Amino acid sequence: MAETPSQARGDTPGHEGEETATVPATEGTATSTATDGDTADRGPGFGRRRTGTSADVLPDVEGEDDGAGPVWKRMAVERWGEGPLATTVGVLVLVLALGLGLFQIHIALLGGFDARQQRLIHLLFVLVLVLLVKPSLPGRAGRSIPALVFDTVLIGAAFVTSLYPIVYQQELASRAGAYTDLDWIMGLIAIVVLLEATRRTVGMVMVVMVAAFIFYAWVGPLIPGQFGHSGATIQRIATHSYLGDGVYGLTLGVVVTFVFVFILFGALLSKTGGGSFFVGLAYVLTGRMVGGPAKGAVLSSALMGSVSGSAIANVVSTGPFTIPLMKKVGYRRHDAAGVEAAASTGGQILPPIMGAGAFIMAERTGIPYADIVKVAIIPALMYFGVMFLFVDILARKYGIGVARDSDLPRMRAVMAAGWHFLAPLLLLIVLLLNYVPPTRAGLWACGALFLVAMLRAASRLGPRDILEVFVLAARNTMPVSVACAVAGIIVGMVGLTGLGLVLSDVLVTVFAGSLLLTLLMVAIASLIMGIGLPVTAAYVVLAVLAVPALQELGLAVIVAHMIVYWYSQDSNVTPPVAFAAFAAAGVANASPMRSGLSAWKFAKGLYLIPMLMAYSALMEVDGPITDLAVAVVSGCVALATAAIALEGHFLRPVAVGERIAFVVASLLIMIAPEWSALFGAALSLGVDSSWFVLAGSVLGGALIALQVIAHRRNRNTVPATADGTPTPVA
Repeated sequence: MAETPSQARGDTPGHEGEETATVPATEGTATSTATDGDTADRGPGFGRRRTGTSADVLPDVEGEDDGAGPVWKRMAVERWGEGPLATTVGVLVLVLALGLGLFQIHIALLGGFDARQQRLIHLLFVLVLVLLVKPSLPGRAGRSIPALVFDTVLIGAAFVTSLYPIVYQQELASRAGAYTDLDWIMGLIAIVVLLEATRRTVGMVMVVMVAAFIFYAWVGPLIPGQFGHSGATIQRIATHSYLGDGVYGLTLGVVVTFVFVFILFGALLSKTGGGSFFVGLAYVLTGRMVGGPAKGAVLSSALMGSVSGSAIANVVSTGPFTIPLMKKVGYRRHDAAGVEAAASTGGQILPPIMGAGAFIMAERTGIPYADIVKVAIIPALMYFGVMFLFVDILARKYGIGVARDSDLPRMRAVMAAGWHFLAPLLLLIVLLLNYVPPTRAGLWACGALFLVAMLRAASRLGPRDILEVFVLAARNTMPVSVACAVAGIIVGMVGLTGLGLVLSDVLVTVFAGSLLLTLLMVAIASLIMGIGLPVTAAYVVLAVLAVPALQELGLAVIVAHMIVYWYSQDSNVTPPVAFAAFAAAGVANASPMRSGLSAWKFAKGLYLIPMLMAYSALMEVDGPITDLAVAVVSGCVALATAAIALEGHFLRPVAVGERIAFVVASLLIMIAPEWSALFGAALSLGVDSSWFVLAGSVLGGALIALQVIAHRRNRNTVPATADGTPTPVA
């Protein structure tokens, strides 16, 4: 996880036109001063870490050489500017981050607090950090004396409202349901402070959405029809959110119990150079293929995302290295940004460490996290498979070549530099698959990573580095914790008003039990929520509102939750708001909207694979192996035909008629049961859905085979030049 996506590192080509197909070989190349043949002139990022060890061959994706000082100082300076105040705030940030990390490790190892106390203390740390480092207003206004006074008041309010339920825990328990005026006033203040922290870290749209749910709970008697309800007073809303199943409910509890440990693991991996190793390994494996830099971006972002769980953090850490390499071999700026954003988004659906929503899913469904990992792995690999196909098609479509050999490291050099980082990751996978509780597995992995890092000079951490690990973990926790806490208010309002049951009934009734239409509606709802909600919050809200309807239509609980979880990822890559794509656009110096559209195209698996989850045996890993194999093979054909149809190109351009045939093949497989029902209703024919899967697979396979045959025939053609000399066709 990099600290900033700075373009001042010399990695970004300087004068590339938006539509330029090729870039001069000198652009974006960082020339190393090393004398070793494996480290010199490595291209963007490689050889930038000057440690005097084998690690110098790895790309510096973590920004270790930027010389910008400790991260806690940078956080304070960005907020308050240079000066004594920034120094003081920096020290406070360090102390708070260290306190938060040690508190989390303590409760993970020894416990000692009940669940609500853990959540109260955790959120107190986070709120104070947010109020210290996130400005209330932009520019100088956020650094003024009134802003300082305002922040001080909010910090005091956060302390009081967080400690009140701990100090008066027994009294509050004894008068549950008959709370005093002080109780609900404290609740109202806590909500206001949390909403202000949400505005600073997540955005104003989520604040408005939370306010809308609160308003809905308040004006219930005035709403006609099914969505009307008996209503709740401000006192009831405040106490339910503050002292009931709201802010400090299950959603925040998952962050405290599980997620923080894996955020700490990601921060430790970042600081030890493990992220650089995984990016280097990805480019060794894919860099010499057609469109290799883009395939390397896909693989490196998958590896990094699977252990970071954050698409935006993934973009800003790997993007400054992967995007310049893609641009250098000929990918257009917005396409390079789109590939990076789509690949980074996929990291949140790839085990062993998925996004925070996966842990919330485990808690809400009661399904062990190991079982969620088992059913998630195949769809995630299919997502990255279709991304590989997209970038390969793009490379062939625009005649993009391979990267220069001098821009890529050697396998032996990369493995020599970072093979030890594989051990903690393998340990984590083994522990999770053996049903070791995620928190304990994460702690073991952190311990193993720290141990192997300290055994080698290049990855060894000093005291300052260890402190920075805690600061990085705290910084990366802030938006997750705030989003989950404020999403708890929405969950509380849904439970208080019964909105979830009503909406589920409406969805099932309006669409007459059509699973396809319901899935489309859930996807649209996810897109709308993604405009203002981060991924985890969007998943939490959709899970409460949409999962009951999907279950009523016959989907298993894990399938329904996984579909909603996949749909909720689209806020990272779907315009008009595409957080990961916009971050990648900044690194690529590309148009944000064009980058968003490109990312949306490459991330089509987020919409297509949930269809396969709903209509095939893709999630039935414990079922008959033949059913699973058929689902995987036919699903891959469906995804490939959809990608080819969307791009209008494969090994050669696709004619209009072929393109339509590719679309038909994809649809026959993806929604085979819908075709079966349609034939049964229209023609009174009982055709089993497996026949449609077979027809789509045969059609898609035939179309792809024809492309391959035509490509080989053209490649073997040897036309003559004007002087009669045979010239092979590329």
